[in-house]
Amino acid sequence: MAKPADARTVPWEWYTDPRVLLLEQERIFRRTWQYAGRREQVEEPGSFFTCDTGGIPIVVVRDKERTLRAFVNVCRHRGSLVCEGEGRRETLQCPYHAWTYGLDGTLRTAPRSDLEPGFDRSELGLVAAQVETWGPFVFVNADASAAPLGETFADLPALVAEAGLDVGGLRFLRRLSSQYEANWKVCCENFLECYHCQVAHPAFSKVVDVAFDAYRLEESRWFSSQYGPIRARQGAPGQFDPTGPITRGQFHFLWPNVTINVLPGQPNLSIGPIVPVGPERTMRFLDYYVAPGVDPGWLEEMLAFDDQVGAEDTVLVERVQKGMRAGVLEHGRLLEGSERLIGHFQGLLLEALGD
Repeated sequence: MAKPADARTVPWEWYTDPRVLLLEQERIFRRTWQYAGRREQVEEPGSFFTCDTGGIPIVVVRDKERTLRAFVNVCRHRGSLVCEGEGRRETLQCPYHAWTYGLDGTLRTAPRSDLEPGFDRSELGLVAAQVETWGPFVFVNADASAAPLGETFADLPALVAEAGLDVGGLRFLRRLSSQYEANWKVCCENFLECYHCQVAHPAFSKVVDVAFDAYRLEESRWFSSQYGPIRARQGAPGQFDPTGPITRGQFHFLWPNVTINVLPGQPNLSIGPIVPVGPERTMRFLDYYVAPGVDPGWLEEMLAFDDQVGAEDTVLVERVQKGMRAGVLEHGRLLEGSERLIGHFQGLLLEALGD
């Protein structure tokens, strides 16, 4: 796997150049597994939801035979989005000219196509994408020939299970959406190190031991992990209590953009993608899950705690983007001991983009 030379970051112009984003969409987001949503959204025949995987619109649907399917959400006629949001349908009909597709993706009807000699509906179905699940989580891949999700996951599900979490038993709590005036890679790299935590996240650092010799970093082929033991509780009533069956925080990053967070305390997990919507603008959402029976008061503390960390991170990534945008410096320098997961991420980036 390629790595940036001499501990330098990749060039900072890669965080502002629209041409780089186009290349990333082609060589990364069209070829990788992305967290799409929740299996409960598509439990019943005819149910569907849509998502955006780095500029590639996808629709996930449960067909009448209860098979889970995914398609590129683009009409074969003139390129309109076929579906928006989520719901239930008997067919997938484009709102532009009423080309209508079955839940299996085949083109059923196209008004006036009978007047066109040689019009072959069988060649104009929706383009299939891959779809797989892990517990309550749905993943998609726009590349129909990509390796199965399990090859990307490797032993990640086992690591989550070792924390004491049965993902199949979790219930959905909420979705939190955010936008950042920053490149998607800035947001990913901020997630991939806790070197900044002691300075920028004082409340988090009172709960999780972020010291160099306590906070562990590990990388695998397609994901990386951070582990932080808890400190003794120092908060006042109404503040986040990290004591419980989950005895340490674990924070996983699945290439190229999926974050999986397990905070210490009661059984919980949040998962979501970091998605580029422009060279210097990023959208992110997190789906929060908890075990049944978790105390509502603890949940309120945990969500407030996590929201605070998220608000602090927003300020950080947008400050970084402003500095990179200035164009005065060509690149930065990574600290191998504290930021090696960023080096791992940038190595995968270089490998994907090639020459």
